[in-house]
Amino acid sequence: MIARYADIAAVYRDTGRLSSQQGNVLATIMAGGDSAGGRMLVVTDPPRHTDMRRVLQGAFSPRAMARILDALTSATRDTLGALVCRGGGDFAREVAAVIPLLTMCELFDVPAAERPRMLDLTMAAMGTEREARAGGQAAAQREILQYYAHLLALRRTDPGPDIVSLMAAEQPDGTTLTDAEILLNCYNIIIGGNETTRFSASGGVLALIEHPEQWQRLQEDESLLDSAVEEVLRWTTPATHVARTATTDIVLQGVEIKAGDIVTLWNTSANRDEQVFADPYTFDIGRTPNRHLALGHGPHFCLGGPLARTELRLLLSEMRRQVPELKLDGPLEWIGSSVLAGLSRLPLAVTSRPTSTTG
Repeated sequence: MIARYADIAAVYRDTGRLSSQQGNVLATIMAGGDSAGGRMLVVTDPPRHTDMRRVLQGAFSPRAMARILDALTSATRDTLGALVCRGGGDFAREVAAVIPLLTMCELFDVPAAERPRMLDLTMAAMGTEREARAGGQAAAQREILQYYAHLLALRRTDPGPDIVSLMAAEQPDGTTLTDAEILLNCYNIIIGGNETTRFSASGGVLALIEHPEQWQRLQEDESLLDSAVEEVLRWTTPATHVARTATTDIVLQGVEIKAGDIVTLWNTSANRDEQVFADPYTFDIGRTPNRHLALGHGPHFCLGGPLARTELRLLLSEMRRQVPELKLDGPLEWIGSSVLAGLSRLPLAVTSRPTSTTG
């Protein structure tokens, strides 16, 4: 177990001696390894990782982000607005879960009628909801892959600006992805893009409720939006850990690690390291610098990181505009997972801003 920020950052960069290919979470490696190893970006080592990442980066380029920005802005405004009109509800399910799903569906150009089903499948596939833990996880994973196999077949005959078409196209440098690689990376992007963003969003709102002085600061000063996003990511750290497998005998901080040993990097600990963050257990939306590891580090830094930041910034901006007061309206529920940390239920009572009148 690696707990200090500096050590974790160093291990993230050491892809030669600490491999992702056997799996990137503890439970998967202990169960025998990841069957997607070498074919899905997050569980692939260089040099194949480098080639694959080069292809996938195009899906998150500024041009690709610009294509969906208007839709994302509208979805954020309307989804939050609906909750406000109802006077509240379950923010975790009705807002935080919906916005990243709609974003991913825009990137993949999933038809609108099929998007609610993709949300249900995503929750079940990650095993973070009660129904998944009751046995539906594997079925949901299969159905997601089947859906994107169908979408891939359509895109091969009628390509567009979406991620699937981009991965299926012949690359200028000659890199090609197999059908299996395309489907596995579709699965990874849709799962990762939904789960981590929704947990940081709901956890960020809870932090603002628990620290009303920070919510007041944000309402009074729009310039704090960017630093607030970074503090929400640090504070929530949805991906609790990643795992690596040693490929050779190494020594870290005087500790011998044998080839084949599992090494876990605890992001939650790194982001509370008092050697890096002043008052790490204080939620401070003006914190700077804020070089957290919530989105990873080094070659495996999250491809969707810029998109996650955009989603959170738009949400906080809309909350400033639409919601003057937030308060809890019932008990919280946390997911049951050693991989992710987040809320499955966040009941809120929301007061809308009064409409100004003239006369």
